[in-house]
Amino acid sequence: MKERIEGALERCLSALDDADTPPRLRQALRAAVFPGGARLRPRLLLTVVEAHGDPAPDLADAAAVAVELLHCSSLVHDDLPCFDDAALRRGQPTIHRGFGESTAVLVGDGLIFLAVETLTNVAAVDFPKAAATLKELMRAAGPREGLVCGQALEGEAHIDLGSYHRAKTGALFEAAAVMGALVVGADPVPYQRMAMELGLAYQIADDMLDHQGGPSTGGKTGNQDQRKGRPNAVASLGLSGAQERIEGHRAIALSHVEGLPDSGRLVVLIEHTVSRLVNAVNPMSSASSG
Repeated sequence: MKERIEGALERCLSALDDADTPPRLRQALRAAVFPGGARLRPRLLLTVVEAHGDPAPDLADAAAVAVELLHCSSLVHDDLPCFDDAALRRGQPTIHRGFGESTAVLVGDGLIFLAVETLTNVAAVDFPKAAATLKELMRAAGPREGLVCGQALEGEAHIDLGSYHRAKTGALFEAAAVMGALVVGADPVPYQRMAMELGLAYQIADDMLDHQGGPSTGGKTGNQDQRKGRPNAVASLGLSGAQERIEGHRAIALSHVEGLPDSGRLVVLIEHTVSRLVNAVNPMSSASSG
């Protein structure tokens, strides 16, 4: 699956080589997408699709690319000086550090539009399904319950931790699974519920790493939440409470895939993802307790 995701992303970005995209912008767009992280969101989407036999591969690939491009866009914007002013992302200089703040803003915006274009380009394959997946992606990006909402909550005086986590991270995990279900014509509800739990587990683990001051799951500098006065699961729940919450989300996520077609694929994805998160946190916990 990794090769499928990377190949689809490469085809999408390579299409800009023959277009009128300014060279510096083109280079910055590539830097925002490659090298990637775990590609959890497109992996989740394609796992749902493949569990149903992968009946529409072109639409599935476009949806996987779109959700990852939107995720990458959110990282570029999140790293900007007006938000985190982060120096590193995925172990590399952030886009504004490498290309300048104005270019980084354009990269973040450009990736959103490229995500939309990617889905509209395959609309002829199945217009209703392409439109439905695009609508779900835009919901997850929006100001009511999506990425924009999560980013905006950081500027509020009082922030509910659960609402913040659901908008900041859970919404795009949820969208990835729902988009996969829409591509294959399956009931999206159990996938939506499962993915939200997985996204919340991911964000709590990220909070734990940030609280402990080490590199987060995104390869960025820690202590950002404390420095910016943002909600953090460890600050709210304590270290043991946050760990228990991760296991709780894992158990609920697994309960939602029972009885789904080829559910073993999703069980493996959930277990692998949570194990990766726990393994990332535990060395930091041992170091801080020692």
